[in-house]
Amino acid sequence: MIPPPDHRTHAFTLIELVVVIATIAVLTAFLVPAFTNLRGANDLTNAAYTVKGVLEQARTYARINNTYAWVGFYEENGAISSTNPPTAGSGRLVMSSVASVDGTTVYGATPGAIDPTKLVPVARLIKVENLHLPLLAPGTGTGDTFDNRPTLQFEPTAGYNYARFGELNAAPPNTAPYTNSQYPFQYPVGNPAPTAQYTFWKTLQFSPRGESRINGNNYDIRRVVEIGLLQTHGNAVPAATSGAGTSTASYQGNVIAIQISGLGSIVKLYRR
Repeated sequence: MIPPPDHRTHAFTLIELVVVIATIAVLTAFLVPAFTNLRGANDLTNAAYTVKGVLEQARTYARINNTYAWVGFYEENGAISSTNPPTAGSGRLVMSSVASVDGTTVYGATPGAIDPTKLVPVARLIKVENLHLPLLAPGTGTGDTFDNRPTLQFEPTAGYNYARFGELNAAPPNTAPYTNSQYPFQYPVGNPAPTAQYTFWKTLQFSPRGESRINGNNYDIRRVVEIGLLQTHGNAVPAATSGAGTSTASYQGNVIAIQISGLGSIVKLYRR
């Protein structure tokens, strides 16, 4: 005779439940760092594309309108809200882009701030949170990866720092550009001249031909100009794994270098 089927409900024992919960906990411990790093990478990538977009918009405006355009960089203390006057620090990148009204450089031989009535805004003011501009160890110039990206022009006095932007609130020699622009511009601009909220001393100029030049004491065209990007938490900047406090720092984790070619101003991202 065939025995009747067993209709009793099979349940997990307490020991089996404990084992399952412990297994899930272990797997979660491994997965959480991966999700955290992925989110950070996405945030930094989004910031990089925001900066890239500002640069390309200014370059395009200069070429289409046969004029000069400028992009200004300023870094605020990211742990506090924006203030007027601004509070310099780390953790919030502020960018403004403007252009010449009459198509000329609008500044003369004598250093001084550009007349805001001779400028028009190219785009709205941009603020990117949890972002710092570090001075990254230069690439080797031997390939197309982050570590092998095109190397920067070196000078005896300024080192690499007339070919990049970084540590905007530091003092020479570990600030880039090595000196402030002789011709800063304010935000906002227009006619009549509005009250300044920001003054941008670190600026990149685009010509009607598409050339990019750093507006420091030296106006030579560089093969490439670089902007390093590093994610922060408020104004807390990750510690460098090597080269801390110098112009050739290395960082663990997600880092992006944006490079703009001097001729043509092609913008390219190098991500590690």
